[in-house]
Amino acid sequence: MNIVPTLILTPLVFLGGSFYSIKILPEVWQTITLFNPAVYLISGFRWAFFDISDVPVDFSLAAIGLFSALLFGVITRIFSTGYRLRN
Repeated sequence: MNIVPTLILTPLVFLGGSFYSIKILPEVWQTITLFNPAVYLISGFRWAFFDISDVPVDFSLAAIGLFSALLFGVITRIFSTGYRLRN
């Protein structure tokens, strides 16, 4: 049960710019970091508290909405098909 938080969520949060600005990374890593959904959440929180963000706030809100809609669709599909449920 502890595999997902340890091996997936913790690295995403640490690599998402929670302790540093992603603007200090080399260009290649900045591009790779933008595929991390945690970047947009952290950037939104940083903007809400300090009025500073790595990603524009409008883009951050749109990305959070897109990721949420995508994951909601996946969960809806899993529940409607009964994927891996025992009889």
